[in-house]
Amino acid sequence: MADTIVTNSPGQSDSGAAGMVIALIILVAVVVGGVVLFRNGAFNNQAAEPDTNINVTIPTPTGGNGGATQ
Repeated sequence: MADTIVTNSPGQSDSGAAGMVIALIILVAVVVGGVVLFRNGAFNNQAAEPDTNINVTIPTPTGGNGGATQ
């Protein structure tokens, strides 16, 4: 019987390094975009306008002794 030897050599491609470079470029773009949006106030969620005047008057209790027992 004859012996069969199969040799599989990997292909010559640098797709792993190219993929890492593309991933790094995308990551840098996302971080820079987030910083730009943050500096321009895109994440600023104010409920009231800056010139809104909110006045609250709390009434003072009248009469009695405030619920204290003697």
